[in-house]
Amino acid sequence: PLVGEPLPDQCTCGEDNSIDHAISCKLGGFVNYRHDNVRDFIAKELSTVGLDTKVEPHLLNVRETALPAGAITADGARLDIRARGLWSIMDCTYFDVRIFNPRVKSNANQSIQKTYEKHETEKKKAYLQRVLQVEKAVFTPLVMSTSGGLGREFKNTLKQLAKRKSTKTGYAEQDCIRYLRLCLSFAMVRSITVSIRGYRGRGRGITANDADEYLYRMD
Repeated sequence: PLVGEPLPDQCTCGEDNSIDHAISCKLGGFVNYRHDNVRDFIAKELSTVGLDTKVEPHLLNVRETALPAGAITADGARLDIRARGLWSIMDCTYFDVRIFNPRVKSNANQSIQKTYEKHETEKKKAYLQRVLQVEKAVFTPLVMSTSGGLGREFKNTLKQLAKRKSTKTGYAEQDCIRYLRLCLSFAMVRSITVSIRGYRGRGRGITANDADEYLYRMD
């Protein structure tokens, strides 16, 4: 649909259509595109300030290491980003991104702060002990809502990244944090717009080039 045209009553997946459904529907690859947008931006910024950064690094196999219930133990598991030296020269931090819609039923029955904490806790339950015990590294969940808000761990990461960016560029730290937040907000608006108006028929998932072309036609 073009801007100004109504949405179809039913989504291609068969569910009743709405803006909230369009944001969360996995058909068409828009949810993955939204996640990858945030992941790639953070990875780029970590690399820009001079950190050794890798996207989707494989984790070491667990082997005989005992991990708590709920931990991901599968061989070949990957996280979204690995960066060396964010907090100190010798540290290694693994990041995993989660973006949630605060208006869906599973999130709407609690405060937004509790929702951020819930998603951070779920990520830590899955990966924290594996990263600590097997990788001997730090794990940080990067939780963001589709409304543009950030979880506590994500905010702390951006603050540290802004410090490193300020040192690297000479810009004031508050300007660097403002830049990072604005870029994340625009990335979210961009991906939400495409997910509401984008095509969900058969074919490959959406790419960055597809999104650029679609948004260009909407202007």
